[in-house]
Amino acid sequence: MGKTVKKNSEYHVPNLERALTILELLSIHSEGLSISEISTKLNFPRNSVFRIVSTLHNHDFLKKDDDFKTFSLSLKLLTVGIKALSEPALVEKSLKVMRSLRDKYKETVPLGILKGEMGMVIEEVQGLHPFRFVLEPGRKFNLHTSAPGKAILAFLDKNERDKIIDKIKFEVFNKRTIDNKEKYLKALKEVRKKGYSVDKAEEIEGMHCIGAPIFNRQGTAFAAIWISGPSLRVHEKDFHKIGLDVKKHADSISLSLGYYP
Repeated sequence: MGKTVKKNSEYHVPNLERALTILELLSIHSEGLSISEISTKLNFPRNSVFRIVSTLHNHDFLKKDDDFKTFSLSLKLLTVGIKALSEPALVEKSLKVMRSLRDKYKETVPLGILKGEMGMVIEEVQGLHPFRFVLEPGRKFNLHTSAPGKAILAFLDKNERDKIIDKIKFEVFNKRTIDNKEKYLKALKEVRKKGYSVDKAEEIEGMHCIGAPIFNRQGTAFAAIWISGPSLRVHEKDFHKIGLDVKKHADSISLSLGYYP
């Protein structure tokens, strides 16, 4: 299954063209393919495929199944695309603010957006403690349990918010999990009142999160930043103080994106 690549310019890199073709092939084979299978389907030399696939794997664009010796696309490509489709300069404008928040509390500070009826981490600044939570880009999170999910949904247009909430399954993880729409709407009302949201270990035991929404220039909540840390360090009695601080930092990102309340 060789593929002819159009040469619109005299300047091209054959191995790069092969790498892109391999990525396209794997996009239609979610089960993954071996080096030999890729070589056969594309009629590329096996040694060349091995080098290209190894490079893509080393850069986390591919994941490997050690049992079956196959390779498939990782979430990294998705996160690269999500960043391109997100509000221009969101990550760039957020990182300095996220580092400032991280430096103050020493806890991990992620940045996330909505992705259907779930949320997705698109960037993070890791905490400074030896023990810290790591939320790598591409990781999805539930909207009904997470601080960023509540932060974004609380400030969405009612019609758009209701469409998303109607798709939430409200899976229960522990006794603190919000388990129905009525309780969730009540929680979102409280978020709108305070300006920040919390996750009191509602999914992961011992993990506290405090978040606030980011608005684009049209005034739409489309992203959130939050602090994630163990309950032994991020105490419930400090939620309000930290929440107002997270909101202040999130507001500064919104302003840098052209939002004026």
